[in-house]
Formats: sequence, C-alpha cells, structure tokens
Amino acid sequence: MALLNEAIRKEVRAALADLKHPVVLKVFTQAFECMYCKETRELVEEVAALSDKVSVEVYDFVKDSDVAQQYGIDKIPAVAVVGQRDYGVRLYGIPAGYEFGTLIEDIRLVSAGESGLSPETRATVAKLTRPIRIQVFITPTCPYCPRAVILAHQLAVESDLITADMVEVTEFPHLGQKYDVMGVPRTVIDETVHIEGAVPEPWLMQEFAKVLK
Repeated sequence: MALLNEAIRKEVRAALADLKHPVVLKVFTQAFECMYCKETRELVEEVAALSDKVSVEVYDFVKDSDVAQQYGIDKIPAVAVVGQRDYGVRLYGIPAGYEFGTLIEDIRLVSAGESGLSPETRATVAKLTRPIRIQVFITPTCPYCPRAVILAHQLAVESDLITADMVEVTEFPHLGQKYDVMGVPRTVIDETVHIEGAVPEPWLMQEFAKVLK
C-alpha cells in the first residue's frame, strides 16, 4: 500500500519538477529492519519515483558498514541527501509529518547546490577551520522544527566542514537523554552550543560564532 496519496504525489511532482542537478537519496537500513526502517525506505522510494532526477540507493547498515562509515552514518534509519557532491545533509529517523516537507526541501536545496544564506552568514561560516557537526532534534508533529532543520542543512551546503543532522528524538531516546532534549526543536552545535526553538538565521549565527573562538 502506497504511503503517499495522489494529492501529495501531485504536489511533490510539482515541487521536484525544476531540479537543477540529480540527487541521490542514500538510505541506510538493515536486514532485520529497525523501527521505521521499512517505512523510511518505502517513503524515500515513493518520492524518488516522482522525479527522473532523484534516485535511491539502499544500504545495509551492517553489511555495507564501509559505505556507512564513508558517509558518517552512526544510526538508522538514515538518509544521506547527496547532490553533485556530498554536502553533509543527513536525516536520522523517518521524515514523516512536518518533516516530510523537509525531505522535499532538502532535495531541492542539494540539487541547486546553493545555500541561499545571507552574505553575513556566509562570511561567518567561511571562518571555519575544522569540522563541525550540527544536530537538530525534532518530532514529526512539531510545526516549527522544519525551519530549524532546513537552516542547519543550508549551513551544511555552504561549507564542506559542516555536517547537519535531523534527528527524530522519539526514535533515538538515548540521544534525547544525552542532550537533555526537553522540547523541540533543539539544536546542538559541536556538542557545546545548545539552542532552543526555531530561531532566525542571525540569532543562530550569533550562537554559531561561539564555536569559532
């Protein structure tokens, strides 16, 4: 049974109609599939079927551990959204609910290969001299979470030194506990900077600047 109804398929088709470059959705799962692994794979495959510029590659987290290591995948289900190169855009957990829109926006973002960030933000990001990981903890029912995730993914597209993860916290409760996630979205930058809520780009960059010191 299809996960997407005809109305949604029509909307997705339209959203992906003008993609600039091909996008590969690399899905990491396992033989004895984890919670939502099967649904994540099926959802991604249904989306890819709606555009001739989107394709899917499915990997077994255990058997294809070399590929998982190459893309820094450390938990499943996971989706790496890869364009002309790997921009470090990652989705951990099923991109359902409000985050389904994030998946579509990520495809468009990576296909374009342009962050769309302000000149001020780009100048700040250009000062990075070491790899940075951004984690945005979300739930599918949070209407404010996609904004925080997309902003993090824009930063990943802007810099090869940034990897940005969407993390569905109910699927990874141990991480919720580790990072003291009491509400979503919660953004964690470089393990040290914690931001509550979907803050505007300038506010996020004020906090981001702390990792440059």
